[in-house]
Amino acid sequence: MGNSRFWLILALLAGGGWLFHQNYQIARFEGGLQIIRRTVPADTANDAHRVPASASRQTIRIASLNAHVLGRSKLEKSQAINVLCRLIRRYDIIAIQDIRARTDDVIPRLIEMVNLDNREFDYVIGPRVGRASDLQQFAFLFDRNTVEVDRHQLYVVNDPDDLLQYEPLVAWFRVRGPPSDEAFTFSLVNTRVDPSRPLPELNKLDDVYRAVLRDGRQEDDVLLLGDFGADDKNLGELGSMADLYAVISQIPSNTERTQQLDNVLFEHRSTREFTGQGGCFDFLREYNLSMQEALEVSTHLPVWAEFSIYEGGTPGKVAGKNRPLR
Repeated sequence: MGNSRFWLILALLAGGGWLFHQNYQIARFEGGLQIIRRTVPADTANDAHRVPASASRQTIRIASLNAHVLGRSKLEKSQAINVLCRLIRRYDIIAIQDIRARTDDVIPRLIEMVNLDNREFDYVIGPRVGRASDLQQFAFLFDRNTVEVDRHQLYVVNDPDDLLQYEPLVAWFRVRGPPSDEAFTFSLVNTRVDPSRPLPELNKLDDVYRAVLRDGRQEDDVLLLGDFGADDKNLGELGSMADLYAVISQIPSNTERTQQLDNVLFEHRSTREFTGQGGCFDFLREYNLSMQEALEVSTHLPVWAEFSIYEGGTPGKVAGKNRPLR
């Protein structure tokens, strides 16, 4: 009888623990540890972000999100930050714009919450850029199991004539898994244009693209991604580049689905690793949120694109241009 009661109690405790994990998680906020309810169950079968897209080891997904005033106050909004963490986990790399905080703990704390779900994300972040009244930071958040970054190659684009409101942040990545001389390598240019005057800045971003191509890395796969403040048919001189490919074409990328602002851009003939898959992730509808709940997360949707893990899109192709990570 005693043994039966013991095993019954043990089963009840195990079941209770499983139900807790399915519906709640523990996160650290300003006032200490808090228990927050998950927006969807942890093990939902059709939740694509539970397993990274590269779990097959054949592709990776690269995304961008204007996080709309990501600072300490947003970290205290438990439902919004829970959704944001789930969005980040969908991708192998996500470029984040519009980080606004006077302290340097926002992204480390966000990464800590992302990794509560048994993930191993890390980040690199740039300095504050912009005018004194509107300083922002850009960052790249990435899954250490699927990609690696050269921290010595992180830099802000030089803008001596002060033509850009926010100087883009550049980082160089390599996919983990294939032999180093066959792995897909690429430079990402994290971009946000001045929303009040996008065209003059779009007319300079083609020069930014060429400058990154000539930055000494000898990398021919360069991706511009971020908030361009315009649709793919109105990119100014950037859009006039002969082989520029826009992953997002005539699809609204703001949360209210009224404007196309965000994109992933690259030269199609150089970046043959692109699989043809990409789009906007409408988290409002996918997570069954109200408009108010979604806008607490961001006024923008994540935009993303999928790429082969192999240089040139084909196993066995040697990427002779690669340099070792330092």
